[in-house]
Amino acid sequence: MLTLFLRRFPIQKPANAIRALKGAIWVGASLPIVRLLYLGLTDDLGANPVEFIERSTGTWALVFLLLSLSVTPLRNLTQWAWLIAVRRLLGLWMFAYACLHVLSYVWLDYQFDWTDIVKDILKHPYVLVGAAALLLTLPLAATSNQKAIRLLKQRWKSLHRLAYVIGVLVLLHYWWLVKKDVTEPVIYSMVFAGLMLARWPWKGRPAS
Repeated sequence: MLTLFLRRFPIQKPANAIRALKGAIWVGASLPIVRLLYLGLTDDLGANPVEFIERSTGTWALVFLLLSLSVTPLRNLTQWAWLIAVRRLLGLWMFAYACLHVLSYVWLDYQFDWTDIVKDILKHPYVLVGAAALLLTLPLAATSNQKAIRLLKQRWKSLHRLAYVIGVLVLLHYWWLVKKDVTEPVIYSMVFAGLMLARWPWKGRPAS
């Protein structure tokens, strides 16, 4: 019913819709950073400020990863092809928050003490998995432009399917990190699984 309703009322001016949606993404994506800055200035980051920053930036990296993965299912549901135009922006915000997450770990937590960082990575598997996820985001961020799409052609799409692997690694990182309450990892894992199922070639529709 919802699918039929959305398809019956297509967006008449996609360019305007793209600009509005991109503006909303920029505003919404900036708010968590503004919040962290405000809480830091008011000394209200809790008993463990470093952990609070690490958890916040890591969670938002995961949120933007899931949002970027939701674009294709939404496009298939609504037939609004223009939605693809915002997927790159969502992916770049995911990369930005992932970088902030890692920066808070190596700077605030370990003060760039690389010896202790290496020891921590080897000691805790969830850190190693998180590091692997970040490394996989690097080629995606580096090729998130029109020039790379033209150069790589079909290989670009294959390369950017690494986002699925990144999703698995990030969720595994989250599961191993959480010690008691696994409510949030369960919710995010269910969302990720739903987005993966939405890509399945149901009724002859090609996978994407």
